[in-house]
Amino acid sequence: MDDTQKKPVTAAPAPAAIDPRSSRGPRRGRDDQNRRGGGGRGNRGNDERRSEFAQKIIGMRRVARVMAGGRRFNFSVSIVIGDKKGRVGVGMGKATDTALAIEKATRDAKKHMITLELTKNHSIPHEVDAKYCSSVVAIRPSKGRGLVAGSAVRTVLELAGVSDVTAKLLTRSKNPINNARVAMKALGQIAKK
Repeated sequence: MDDTQKKPVTAAPAPAAIDPRSSRGPRRGRDDQNRRGGGGRGNRGNDERRSEFAQKIIGMRRVARVMAGGRRFNFSVSIVIGDKKGRVGVGMGKATDTALAIEKATRDAKKHMITLELTKNHSIPHEVDAKYCSSVVAIRPSKGRGLVAGSAVRTVLELAGVSDVTAKLLTRSKNPINNARVAMKALGQIAKK
């Protein structure tokens, strides 16, 4: 073959794009996503069922534990859910993924939900106070003042549908989880048995 009879040069095919997920293991199918609460069409029923409760995240932390190969990260989520008609719950969930941790926290909050006996104007019938760990709270009815509270106590009272109360944290604790739990303990005194 001489120089005049060379074959035409064609461009080499581009190398296939490397999928970064392939190094993490097998790809999950739609069935796994639906079972674990991931996206997908089969998850619409859960969203409709969840919508009866309003929810608010009061704490989200990334925690690490040290293993032989390095650090392993998890997420810890604290959530308050309520229907604003007298039902409220506080829950906590831990998982490697934030969405899964939120789902676990919501399930835990539903499990520990209480129903309050409120007055006609959505206040509480009498003064209540409680102590949980280092948090101490006093919740008093105060006609015509609306909801006067701070920290996570306000979130719990809002989602419970309580108004015309004054809540006072009697400690310097800034821990939102303990503040929410002390509010739940105080409201437990006026919960329906």
